[in-house]
Amino acid sequence: MMNYFVTAIGTDSGKTLTSAILCEALHADYWKPIQAGLPRDTDVVKNLISNKSTVFHPEAHLLNTAASPHAAARIDKINIKCHNIRIPKTENTLVIEGAGGCLVPLNDEELVIDLIDLFEAKVILVSNHYLGSINHTLLTVEAIQKRNLSVKGIIFNGTRNEESERIILKHSKMKCLLRIDKELVISKEIIQKYAALLNRNWND
Repeated sequence: MMNYFVTAIGTDSGKTLTSAILCEALHADYWKPIQAGLPRDTDVVKNLISNKSTVFHPEAHLLNTAASPHAAARIDKINIKCHNIRIPKTENTLVIEGAGGCLVPLNDEELVIDLIDLFEAKVILVSNHYLGSINHTLLTVEAIQKRNLSVKGIIFNGTRNEESERIILKHSKMKCLLRIDKELVISKEIIQKYAALLNRNWND
């Protein structure tokens, strides 16, 4: 089965929301390899999905401080090494949620993007709209393309900006999988709504 790695252009871009939608749409398993601080994103996703197929795999590293993984690990006196992180065994599709953006450091040498390559996963990039997000998105795309990583597509999150989306899609050559509107409340019903929309675009 396929592994999908959810990464983003920064922190709080909507990776956990996107992961919940993916798990609901694909009835996929969920795994957050590195969690820094609380609440656990695993618990958030678990409370948002309705299907009974998804299995939630434990984190490889559960760190106490909400900070960059390399800094949080240092506080906890842990040395994160990519080769020590073992992907869960499953017969199901696996949604893997990264920590922060794809160039966030795990230690002095390795970055989150190194996990994508290690896990042989397809990238799903989350881009949220704000002044400067075009630049941040295209820089992230450039980093992904430089490593020749396999890409499934991009998901836009937040109040729609058609011009930003148009220019990002033009330069990135990525497929738009979904547009998530700014929702006042995130509920199971909202996740189901976007899961249905995602399924329509998934194999186009």
